[in-house]
Amino acid sequence: MDKFLIYIKPTCSTCRKAVAILEELKVDCEKIDYFAHPLSKEKWATILKKMDIQPSELLRTKEEAYSKLGLGHRVLTTELILDVIVDHPELIQRPIVEYKDKAILGRPPEKIREFVLSFRS
Repeated sequence: MDKFLIYIKPTCSTCRKAVAILEELKVDCEKIDYFAHPLSKEKWATILKKMDIQPSELLRTKEEAYSKLGLGHRVLTTELILDVIVDHPELIQRPIVEYKDKAILGRPPEKIREFVLSFRS
């Protein structure tokens, strides 16, 4: 993978800020709207491994779907989280930037600048 990939929801202001940072840095990137083009469970599993975070950190706990699904009262295994995010992409923290064998959650978006620059040094 020679390009940075950024997984976004186009209507999200944080995602728009993240894209602006990548453009400012003149990064060759591909924007992936994971709502319009859903990712497979396997792809999300790969991204999670590259992020090196607890799978539960990927969830937006204040979303209505989080409450409706009772996720605050369940044991959140990686398998369950992957099933949930495939069916409910609104629960995914965003944006996510992926490059080679690494990926980060771009919150706050300024973290993206550090991530990109770490590959340029």
